[in-house]
Amino acid sequence: MERVAIRVKVNGIEYRHEVEPRTLLVHYLRETLGLTGTHVGCDTSQCGACTVLLEGKAVKSCTLFAVQADEREVLTIEGLSQDGLHPIQEGFREKHGLQCGFCTPGMVLTAYALLKENPNPTEEEIRHYLEGNLCRCTGYQGIVEAILWAAERMRPAQAAD
Repeated sequence: MERVAIRVKVNGIEYRHEVEPRTLLVHYLRETLGLTGTHVGCDTSQCGACTVLLEGKAVKSCTLFAVQADEREVLTIEGLSQDGLHPIQEGFREKHGLQCGFCTPGMVLTAYALLKENPNPTEEEIRHYLEGNLCRCTGYQGIVEAILWAAERMRPAQAAD
């Protein structure tokens, strides 16, 4: 099959590769770049385990082809924080927002997108924003509390931006 050249900035690093046009972004991230924090869950865009940020927006990487990320910027869980845990990750630890951890990368990146858009969400707004992400272990209360916890800690830092 014919291959297509792409240039993608992932976690601040520019990559150039040739890929098959049908290569999904999730497989490009995991198999070509070795960024296995982006999980393959359902392969039908139902679970959100593959969520990454594309140009700052939360997207399910199992629904996009790698060529659709050409000339664009992607943030994965590996790139969220270079200096220890991000406040959202700390919140998941502090408020018991994870159990098996399979959904956690997608949840964290979805929460990151939410808090960039709305730094002071209500519990209802968080639950609505997370509707595309499934967790089979936690019952979501710990996840919601983790995001509220992180939002409180991130607000002063966002005000300085």
